[in-house]
This record gives sequence, C-alpha cells and structure tokens, in this order.
Amino acid sequence: MFVRIVKLSFHEDKIPAFLENFELMKEKIRNAPGNRFLELYQDKNNKSIFFTYSYWETEEDLENYRKSELFNDIWTYTKQFFNDKPEAWSVDKLASLN
Repeated sequence: MFVRIVKLSFHEDKIPAFLENFELMKEKIRNAPGNRFLELYQDKNNKSIFFTYSYWETEEDLENYRKSELFNDIWTYTKQFFNDKPEAWSVDKLASLN
C-alpha cells in the first residue's frame, strides 16, 4: 500500500464549485478498486490550496483509476478551476502513530 498526495490550487471564486463536486464524488473515488482511504485538506494560510490524501493498494490500482471514466469526468470538471499547475507525489508510509 502507498499514499498519494495531490496539491490543487484554485481560483478563489471557484472553490465552492470544487467543494460541491468533491462532496458528490468523494464516495465514488473512495470506492474505486484499490482505494483504501481518502481525505481532503485545505491550507490554513492560503485558502485556495487543497490537498487530497489517499491510500492505494497498488500502483496499478491508482493507474486504473487515473485511466477510468470517473477520473476523466472529475479531472475534466476540476481542472478548469486551477490557478496553478497541480502537483502529485506517491509516497511510502514509513511510520504512523495514533
């Protein structure tokens, strides 16, 4: 399993539309094959910056999701709101404390 972190930066007036769509799509994303966890964060100092944080079973699961109609629909809708290029990282979790 690995973690995918995606940084998204939006035009301020487009944030409500992004959040509304995320609310509609979050269960579908979370239920994509291989997805085990999904969270959305908003930067405390710059309200235009968001991060998605998700756990994936395998890189193939993530790639299958990224090639899916669901991802295409979400990405096509969301990218029109960006004010900067999105960034993404795939990372291995080395430690976790609760």
